[in-house]
Amino acid sequence: MKYIIVLGDGMADYKLPALGGKTPLQCAEKPTVDALAKQAEMGLCRTVPQGFKPGSDVANLSVMGYDPHGCYTGRSPLEAVSIGIALKDTDVTLRCNLVTLSEEEAYESRTMLDYSAGEISSAEAKELIAALKKEFDGDAFTLYAGVSYRHCLVATNGKTGHDLTPPHDITGKPIRDFLPKGPCAAQYLAMMKRSAQILQDHPVNRARIAAGKRPANSVWFWGEGTKPQLENFEQKFGVKGGVISAVDLVKGIGILAGMRILDVAGATGNYDTNFAGKAEAALAALNSGLDLVYIHMEAPDECGHQGDIPHKIYSIEQISETVVKRLCEGLHAAGERFRLLLCPDHPTPIAVRTHTSDPVPYLLYDSGAPQGNGAARYDEDAAASTGVFAEAGTLLMQKLLQKQ
Repeated sequence: MKYIIVLGDGMADYKLPALGGKTPLQCAEKPTVDALAKQAEMGLCRTVPQGFKPGSDVANLSVMGYDPHGCYTGRSPLEAVSIGIALKDTDVTLRCNLVTLSEEEAYESRTMLDYSAGEISSAEAKELIAALKKEFDGDAFTLYAGVSYRHCLVATNGKTGHDLTPPHDITGKPIRDFLPKGPCAAQYLAMMKRSAQILQDHPVNRARIAAGKRPANSVWFWGEGTKPQLENFEQKFGVKGGVISAVDLVKGIGILAGMRILDVAGATGNYDTNFAGKAEAALAALNSGLDLVYIHMEAPDECGHQGDIPHKIYSIEQISETVVKRLCEGLHAAGERFRLLLCPDHPTPIAVRTHTSDPVPYLLYDSGAPQGNGAARYDEDAAASTGVFAEAGTLLMQKLLQKQ
């Protein structure tokens, strides 16, 4: 038996007037997934435990079978592990976004224009982070470059207990009410202000502006945490697992769980990612000894944050017709019985452009025992119509592996 989890990050949504009162899932042309829905268990699942903010960190931990109540120490340390940072127990990590702010003279009067600085490339970001490291690195702080706009600050012997707002939650809003609060807030704000001065005239940003792109003109700190630990995935579930993802957060979870990280050329974390490459990498891994592959696709989430309806629909269609279809064809051709779980980690509705805690639709298909429970397609309403509800995301892994 082979096991596949296809995680469409932020795929679920609300009904939109621009789509005639339908969601992107309901508008997407996805014949492969809709056909599976008629032969699968469909339902809704609460992947974000009550009391937790609806982040991809706690939601992906849940779907991967780990209860955030017992293992969650913050988002940024998971990303730090993926970057390769060796954390000490006394370190505190923060996610460091390169963002685009408006250009009012007073920093506090600026507005969050883009939490991703126009999806800045990793090469450009590396140059900007290098310039900031000259000023920020020392006994108290170390800045590390990551992927695209996603980077990491480590505070040596740091303090926790800060109120730090994710920048994707405040797109288009003045930042004044969302600046750091807590024991080290003054230091963090001073670093953010200083970053704006350093980045303002950096050659990378001058070139981006000349090309009509948004400059990365400030850093933004959020997602603090401390060194995490996870139970080994194979020891916990009895299967050898691998992870495919373009983002450090999910890779970090996989690394901590002792899963194999499967890198795919052209995996970008957006709608231009190498969907086909992810499917082929998963098949190759399953054919060479892995029992389970967790395929994470960030594209629908990024499109939700950007308010990009056409590309969110496109991303869903690619997940269905490029990823799921190829996986099914490949495993059938190999004569492998398989169980496939398809779900988002959380919704990222176009209307609010950030994550919500609403339950998500899931589809669980067994190639050796296809049996539907009344759903005619895969979407939010169809999942709700079955009356099946899983109270915790961890139940999905149990259902997939039949460990209940």
